[in-house]
Amino acid sequence: MRCWKCGTEVQAESGPLKILRNDSCAICHNDLHVCKNCRFYDPQYHNECRETQAEWVSDKERANFCEYFEPGSRGGQTSRSGQDARSAFDKLFGD
Repeated sequence: MRCWKCGTEVQAESGPLKILRNDSCAICHNDLHVCKNCRFYDPQYHNECRETQAEWVSDKERANFCEYFEPGSRGGQTSRSGQDARSAFDKLFGD
């Protein structure tokens, strides 16, 4: 798994990777148990989550108590894709 914010790889010391609610990135110190680090996170779905039974979380970048959280593999890509989209928009419509 990679941190959603800085893209730093997060590895388990032994066994499967387990992210607790108050775990944070060793580099940027942002929360890791967040929607943007979950394998179910998808901005194109209702509530930005592919897990239909999960409760709505208002802040996708802060630690939460979601029972369906599973470490994802897209960390660090969400902020980059937003920058890419903004860049493409600016090129189209310019100042």
